[in-house]
Amino acid sequence: MAHINEIKLRMKSIKETRQITRAMKFISAAKLKRARNQLEHTIPYFEKVKSIMPDILLHSGKVDSIFFDVRAERECKKKAFLVITGDKGFAGGYNHNIIKFVEEHIENKKDVLLFVAGNVGKYYFAKNQYDVYMEFDYPVQNPTIYRAREIAELIMKLFSEGVFDEMYIAFTNMLSSVNSKPEIMKLLPLDYNALKQNLNIKEELDEDPEDILDYEPDPQTVFDLLVRKYLKGIIYGAFVEAFTSEQSARMIAMDNATSNADEMLRKLELAYNRARQAKITQEISEIVGGAEVIR
Repeated sequence: MAHINEIKLRMKSIKETRQITRAMKFISAAKLKRARNQLEHTIPYFEKVKSIMPDILLHSGKVDSIFFDVRAERECKKKAFLVITGDKGFAGGYNHNIIKFVEEHIENKKDVLLFVAGNVGKYYFAKNQYDVYMEFDYPVQNPTIYRAREIAELIMKLFSEGVFDEMYIAFTNMLSSVNSKPEIMKLLPLDYNALKQNLNIKEELDEDPEDILDYEPDPQTVFDLLVRKYLKGIIYGAFVEAFTSEQSARMIAMDNATSNADEMLRKLELAYNRARQAKITQEISEIVGGAEVIR
C-alpha cells in the first residue's frame, strides 16, 4: 500500500512540474517569435552602417581617429570584455557555454576588465574573483537602441581615457532555430583591414584626388559620427542575437523537460498498475486462503 502511495505522490509531483515546463516552453516560444522579428529588422541597418565605414576610408583619403589607436607602445595591453549572459536559468547550456567560452580567451583574470550583462554572468564572475568593472542589468531581456547607445558611448569614453586598450564583445550567435554558438568580436580599436575583409572589398586605400569623395562637413566628422553608430549597431545586434539564442535554448530545454516528464509518467503508470494488480492478487489470495481455513 505504501509503495502505491509513493508512486501516486511521484506522479502528482511530475505532473505539476510538467505544467510548469510546458508553460515556460510556450512563453519562450512567444518571446522567440518577437525576438526574431526584432532581429530581422535590425540586420539591414547594421549591415548598411558596416558598409559605409570602409567606403569612407577608401574614398576620403587618410582619416585619423583615436579609435584606430592600437597603442603599440604598451607591452602589456589591458583587455576588456562586454559579456552578454542571461538573467535566468532553465536554458540548457546557454549561460554555461558563453561563460566558459570567455574564460578560454582570458589568459590572466587580473589583466582583464569585465563589463557583464545578465545576472547569471554577474554572479558567476563576481564569485570567481574576476574584475567586474561594470554591470548592466537592463538590456538583456529588453534590448533597445537607446540602451545600446548608452553602452557604446560609455565604452568609447573609457577607451579614450585609456582605461583599457582593447574591447571585445562576447555573445551567443543564433545560427538556426536549433543551433547557436558563442562568439567574440573585437569592438575597439577599429581595424581597417578587418572592416574591409568583412565586406570583401578588393580596393586599396588610394589618395588619388580623382578617387577622393567629398563628405560634409568633412570626412573626419562623418567618420566619428559613424563610429558611434557602428558600435551602437554592433552592441544592439549582439544583445538581440543573445536574447534570441536564449529564448531558443530555453524553449528547447523546456520541450525536452516536458518530454522527459511524459516518459517518466508513462513508466510510473506501468509501475502503479503492476503494484495495484499485485495488491489485488494478494487480497484475493488472502480471501481464498481464509475460506480454505474455515472449511
